[in-house]
Parts: sequence; structure tokens; C-alpha cells
Amino acid sequence: MIQLHVPEKRDFPVLNLENNGVSATTLLLVLTVLAVLYTLYFARAVLLPIVMAILLALILTPAVRALRRLHIPRGLGAALVVAMLVACLGGIVGWIYDPAAQWIEKAPSTIAEMELKLRGVKKRVEEMAKVAEKVEQLAAPATAAKPRPVPAPAQGSLMQRTFSTTLTFLVTTGTTLVLLYFLLATSDLLMQKTLQVMSTREDRKRVVQIAREIESRMARYFGTVTLINAGLGIATGLAMFWLDMPNPVLWGVMAFAFNYFPYLGASASLIVLTVVAALTFDELRQVLLVPAVFFTFSVIEGQFLAPYIVGRHLVLNPVVVLLSMLFWAWLWGVVGALLAVPILVAFKIFCEHNDTLKPVGELLAGKAVRPQPAQLAPSP
Repeated sequence: MIQLHVPEKRDFPVLNLENNGVSATTLLLVLTVLAVLYTLYFARAVLLPIVMAILLALILTPAVRALRRLHIPRGLGAALVVAMLVACLGGIVGWIYDPAAQWIEKAPSTIAEMELKLRGVKKRVEEMAKVAEKVEQLAAPATAAKPRPVPAPAQGSLMQRTFSTTLTFLVTTGTTLVLLYFLLATSDLLMQKTLQVMSTREDRKRVVQIAREIESRMARYFGTVTLINAGLGIATGLAMFWLDMPNPVLWGVMAFAFNYFPYLGASASLIVLTVVAALTFDELRQVLLVPAVFFTFSVIEGQFLAPYIVGRHLVLNPVVVLLSMLFWAWLWGVVGALLAVPILVAFKIFCEHNDTLKPVGELLAGKAVRPQPAQLAPSP
């Protein structure tokens, strides 16, 4: 007779989250955040045009509403606003196309000239690398096997990568413009449908107030920032012309465009101008004068003009701005870094109208709100 061996019943340890200080709600929250990040990262090709269209619609809706007061139909007004946006972007691209093409054509000779000027530094770096390699060889055991070099992954040709990038850019831009037009043309209808879902009159009034204030304040904020950036670009272009820098228009447009990236854009412009000045001039005084002038402009714009013109209610915390830019740049690349500030501004305005999120809005603010004397008085 065949006997079956039945294993003894044993008690296996059960993971008790509550005893370990982790609640089920916290674990669920962490998993939800990870799922949202996963979706934002892998669905960026679909989400980018939608987010860009929504933010542009929030900024440009007051312009459509102003045209509506002039008895222009909403659909026609939306088309005019989108056409003006495309014309402005096309004008900027056409303005800098020739100088940029010239620099691209001169890229091989520019790189060769840079290598010639940095030959001494390159030689010292190579010597230091050889010394470090010898020290590493002496410190490593003699019997240690050398790792085999990992073959580099195959990459497409430059033509294929350029075509793929251009196609992606055109599809994203076209999708964004189409969505933007429909959002501008049907914003009132979308608002009405949203209000129908609200149960009470107070909720409807609150939603309308939040939406209108986000539209007006974002339009005012980015209109002001655009004017400030334009002033910085004009001043930079005139200064580069006065300093005999080649293609001053290109550097003025670069300063205008890069300044939409707070802090990082000014640093990138400063580095580019320093490198171009080092390649253009032979005298150290002329080389240093270019970044010094632009640094002065950036300090005046960033520390005095922008905070004074924009106002304290829309000034953001610099640390939060940098963290937001790094986060969205990690998720969505350069476009994500560009969208970081608009998303932060809209979220700050939303927090200011929500009693629960008001502390978060104060955290995002650029200046701390001083408590009133009544708040400092001790309680009876």
C-alpha cells in the first residue's frame, strides 16, 4: 500500500503593516503616487499636447473673451488668437533662422578652434587621467580579471534621428494647436457642463470664481513675464552689438527664450555667451566683459524688476520652482521644464481658494506672510 506523506501544518509569519508603523492607507497612497508617476512618464506622448493645450487655453481665454466683447463670434475669435500665436512663433523662428544656420555651418571650424585654445588644458587633463589609471592598476590585485567591454547599443543614423525628432515635434505641435482651438472655442460650453454636475449653488459659484481667477491671473502673469523677457532680450541684443559680438539678434532671442526657465535659463545663457566670447575675442578683458554685462542684466531683471512688476501675490518660492522644474524635466524633458512654472502657478492659485490647501499655497509663495499682532497675542 502506498502511503502519502502529509506535511505538518506550520504557521508562516504574516506581515503586519500596522505593527511595523505602516498603515494600509499610507501603503495605498504610496502605490497610487507610483502609479501616477508611471502613467505620467510612459504616457507623455499623449499627455504633453493635452497639458500644453490646457495651459495655453487658460492663458489665452481672456483674449478670446475680449474679442467676444467686440461682437466677434467665439469660434472666429479662437481662430484669430491661435493664428496670432502661430504667427508670433513663426516670426521668431524666421528671425533667428539665418544666424542659427550660420552657426551650425561654422560648427566644425568652431569646435576645432575651441580645441586649439583648450589644448593646454586638455593635455593636463589627459596627464591626470593617465596618472589616475596607473594608480588604479597598482592598487588593483594582479590576478583580477579585466572586465570585458560592453558593446555600445546600435543607434540609428543622424538622418533617421533628425527625421524622427522633427516628425514628433510636428505631430505634438499640430495636436496642441488643434486642441487649443477647440478649448478656446468651447470653453463656455465646458464650463456649463461642469456647473451642471455641481449640486449646490455655492459650489457652482466657487468653481466659476476659481476658473476666472486662474485665467486672469495666469494671463496677467505670463503676459508680464513675456514683456520682461522681451526687455531682457532687447537689452542683451543691443549690448552684444555694442560689444562687437557676432549675430547679436541670435543672443537676444536666446536670452528671451531661455528666461522662461527660471534660474536655469539665465545660467545657460551666461555659459553660452561666455563660450562664444572666448571663441570670438583674444583679449581676456573683452572675453570677461560679455558675461559680466549679461550677468548684470540678469541680476537687475531677476532681483528687482520681475518681483516689483509681477507682484508678491504671484511670486513663487525659488526652491519649489527649481524642484518643480527638475521633476517635470525628469518626466517630460525640456518641454516639461517649460511647463513646470505654469503648472505651479495654476496649482498655487487653486490652493489659495481651498481652505484645506491654503498652507500648501503659503509654502509655494515667494514671501512668507507675517502674522498680525492679534495672531501673536497669547491666548487667554
